[in-house]
Amino acid sequence: LPFTAARLATPPRHAKAPFATIYSRNTAAIQDKQGGKNMSGGVLNLICCACVPQSTAGVVERFGKFSRVINPGLNFLACCIGEFVAGAVSLRVRQLDVTIETKTKDNVFVVVVVSVQYEVENDQVYDAFYRLTNPLEQIRAYVFDVVRSTVPKINLDDVFDQKDEIAKAVKTDLAQTMPSYGYHILQTLVTDIEPDSRVKSSMNEINAAQRQRVAAADKAEAEKILVVKGAEADAESKYLAGVGISRQRQAIVNGLRDSVQAFTREISDVSPRDVLEIMMMTQYFDMMKDVGSNSRTSTIFVPNTPGAVSDVSSQIRNGFLQASAGMPEQQNMRR
Repeated sequence: LPFTAARLATPPRHAKAPFATIYSRNTAAIQDKQGGKNMSGGVLNLICCACVPQSTAGVVERFGKFSRVINPGLNFLACCIGEFVAGAVSLRVRQLDVTIETKTKDNVFVVVVVSVQYEVENDQVYDAFYRLTNPLEQIRAYVFDVVRSTVPKINLDDVFDQKDEIAKAVKTDLAQTMPSYGYHILQTLVTDIEPDSRVKSSMNEINAAQRQRVAAADKAEAEKILVVKGAEADAESKYLAGVGISRQRQAIVNGLRDSVQAFTREISDVSPRDVLEIMMMTQYFDMMKDVGSNSRTSTIFVPNTPGAVSDVSSQIRNGFLQASAGMPEQQNMRR
């Protein structure tokens, strides 16, 4: 029998776990059922014992029929009655990334990446090892089916908002099917949604145009505020200037009245009209002096004959008299 032929040997250099010193001549590479990896460096066919790595379950068969599941560590085999390690099942949490191309409700093709996290529990090693030939392809098939039946019902803009609902639908479907094959689905995540490059560029341009429109509206509103505030400031300044001019003229009238009254008290033979004419003549000549002495003054043509001065003084005097006559009426109206 091939199981009785044994030889002493040292462990291979690529071995990652402790091995016994007695090996079987027909030691074969053991394929991992989940990933298709060569497990010859992890679980070895021994004449007397087998070493199973941590977080791994070994499947032992007897003459091709399932016998038992061995745990991590050193396990003894009855090689003389045909026991050998048929394979190994990893008990670690694994992740499978599935890339699906599908279209949305508004006929835009997108690439969706779904990550499925799964594990095999200790009491389900038999189902995980024997029931499915390629469990990863089975999971991919279910993910493709759910995504391609869910995304076509959603518009492109809503796909990004409803990615959690898509992941939940995938997990619900896998959780109903895969446990019967020994696989426990821990979580499903939609990790990427990639539309066509031209669609992505169009979406960016639309977003940029919307932001530019908002910026233009804000800028126009700011300019409107500046114009309104400028008009209000100009109106306020003109109002204050008018108030200042009015107070200035009122002060001039009060000063002239006080001067006339003081002059008439000192000289009784002179009437107020004569006093105003004298003051107007004095102010007229003072103005002519200032115009002549200032180099920046432009040329001004004014009547300079004595008769014209009398006419100017009479016009100014009449204006002051009319203003003085209107003041009592304004005071009565205010009262």
